[in-house]
Amino acid sequence: MSNGRFMPEILRLTKALQTSDEHGVATPANWQPGEKVIVPAPKTPEEIEKRMKEGYECKDWYLCFKKL
Repeated sequence: MSNGRFMPEILRLTKALQTSDEHGVATPANWQPGEKVIVPAPKTPEEIEKRMKEGYECKDWYLCFKKL
């Protein structure tokens, strides 16, 4: 009871964990529902080429974002 709780942050974190579990993605820091999520890194060169053609917003071959 000596530490405060910020309920909106607890709810945001719960939604982020549920989204990650349901869709197999990661959520960036301070992510809010409706914002882009991080797609897991590709494991093969073929997946890299496929990803570049699918319209993800990529910062590099291993860091790509998408809307759900």
